[in-house]
Amino acid sequence: MKQYIIILMVLSAAAVAKIDLVTLPERDITQMTIYNSADLTLIRDGRSLTLAEGDNRLQFSWAGTLIDPTSLSMLPKAHAGEIDVAELTFPARVKNAGIWSIQSEVAGSVPMEITYLTSGLSWRAFYMGTLTEDEKAMRLQGYVRVSNNSGEDYENAQTRLIVGQVHILDQIAQLARRQQPYGRPGEPVPHPKAKREPQKVMLGREFRRAGVAFDALIEAPKEIKKEGLSEYFLYTIEGTETIPNTWSKRLPSFDVAEIPVVNLYKHTGPGNRGVYRYLSFKNDTEHELGETPIPGGNLKVYRNVDELQHLSYTGASNFKYIPIGEDVELNLGAVSDVIVEPTMMDYKTDNYRFDRRGNIDGWDEIRTVRLTVKNTRDIDVKIELKRNLNTQYWDIKNNSVAKKAYEQVDMDTVKYTLTLEPETEKVVEYVLTTYHGSRTEGRGA
Repeated sequence: MKQYIIILMVLSAAAVAKIDLVTLPERDITQMTIYNSADLTLIRDGRSLTLAEGDNRLQFSWAGTLIDPTSLSMLPKAHAGEIDVAELTFPARVKNAGIWSIQSEVAGSVPMEITYLTSGLSWRAFYMGTLTEDEKAMRLQGYVRVSNNSGEDYENAQTRLIVGQVHILDQIAQLARRQQPYGRPGEPVPHPKAKREPQKVMLGREFRRAGVAFDALIEAPKEIKKEGLSEYFLYTIEGTETIPNTWSKRLPSFDVAEIPVVNLYKHTGPGNRGVYRYLSFKNDTEHELGETPIPGGNLKVYRNVDELQHLSYTGASNFKYIPIGEDVELNLGAVSDVIVEPTMMDYKTDNYRFDRRGNIDGWDEIRTVRLTVKNTRDIDVKIELKRNLNTQYWDIKNNSVAKKAYEQVDMDTVKYTLTLEPETEKVVEYVLTTYHGSRTEGRGA
């Protein structure tokens, strides 16, 4: 669906005005600033209009689109002191159309910028990670997918993406679907309540701060530039793309060759036999990142398995916005090539205490637990075995393997961290004594 925009040039004669209809030329360039926290996109549309000296009328039609007509504005990019965009009117009983009155002291082609808000454009980020054979580093490739369901084709469009929350007074799609821009003809224009005006001012300020001149746009290999905008971050994809209505396009974001990463397997038992794999890195310069936050998205991870760069699928994870300097740990899901077999070797109660009536009011529970850990992979793996003891009154005795791996996390949690060579196994065994009732007196982790 294309907007129908025509110029009605009114040429004054002695007694009768002659009106010529001129079709508006194709866009020179379009700039889309798409917010991902709201169904909101700022469009800046650059075209060269042929104006006559004197009074010109320009009709703008948005039928079939999700444009918010109340947000329409126009600005001359040349001869600013000689061209006056006087007003925009919405004729009664005419649906989806507005007419600009333009007074011009010059005749000929003039670059103009039309700005408006629309709905139906969206974007999301996704990523591909490729681990080296030893899995100590990862190539990280970022992409964004822009989807256009606005009812309008956008040709030769530069795409800018905003990360961050934005507050709007109305949903743009609802505004676009109204039969009249301001309700029924003759109705007074509603004014927002005073307490909501700061949100509107903030939004306008951010749009202005996000703006750049159209003549600064150049063709270049696709790349994303990032800038901080107080509450928001702006990602600008270099070059231009044509994104027709109902289409989606994948655009490249970044490509970092080798990010240092840590692979860690976790088992949180004792009843859970599953082992989960985690991949962690930091959004900082040491990890070849750290220039801007990373938008949340889905990461699919693969591994190079030979010199021919054949890939094997490792896992996937969704993650949220990663600020600069933030550590991220991604759960890649359950694995079957690292195995933990927990076994209860012994259980007993002991050291009973009795109250004056002969009732038990204190005792110890003693468990002997064995964890057999197997690495069936062809590389070293690191695994963390974490145990919540469900009480702060406990004591633990470890075998030789467990002693080296043992760490107390907090008053009721311990963990064992092991490194296993390829195709090996280790056995962690511990005796856990927990104290109950009057046996807790004078004790505590």
